[in-house]
Amino acid sequence: EIVIDKPGKGAFYATELGDVLQKYGIENLLVCGVTTEVCVNTTVREANDRGYRCVVISDGCASYFPEFHEMGLMMIKAQGGIFGWVADSAAILKAMQAEISTGVAAGAAR
Repeated sequence: EIVIDKPGKGAFYATELGDVLQKYGIENLLVCGVTTEVCVNTTVREANDRGYRCVVISDGCASYFPEFHEMGLMMIKAQGGIFGWVADSAAILKAMQAEISTGVAAGAAR
């Protein structure tokens, strides 16, 4: 298990996260954490700037203030997902199960 200990608000700043993702050829990220409006938002912006496609798991994030959580999610999905998309865990699980059952999952065609 790889553990990234981040010193700042975003998971890329001063960490080995970018190197780890490149090493394993990862291009798509499912992001969750706290707080939605600061750490999650910053990480998704950093990831987008580096070319990663991000989906934020809405029910996998939280804030001290519910209205900040909602605003953080709204910012991510604004303008058609300008730097990320938002979905709940049930929708993500359903999409992953559909890919697995049709054989379209990552690596299945290799």
